[in-house]
Amino acid sequence: MTPLLIVLQAVSNLPLGYLGAALGAGLATLGAGFGIGKIGQGAMDGIARQPEASGDIRSTMIIAAALIEGVALFAVVLCLLVALK
Repeated sequence: MTPLLIVLQAVSNLPLGYLGAALGAGLATLGAGFGIGKIGQGAMDGIARQPEASGDIRSTMIIAAALIEGVALFAVVLCLLVALK
């Protein structure tokens, strides 16, 4: 049995809007975590290759991570608004 069918059976008495909102919030959170992890990996590789540029790389990494966090937060809030509507 696929995991999606298990989830659908577990919440079969709830409206599908709640299920969609929960899945959307979860996917947004996972995507943001994966993206920030990739940014951190790239920054560490860049700093290892050019230690003299660590300040610029670090500040660029923080800005990119903050933008991803903002998009993820927006997605989670949107999913919660859909669930509460």
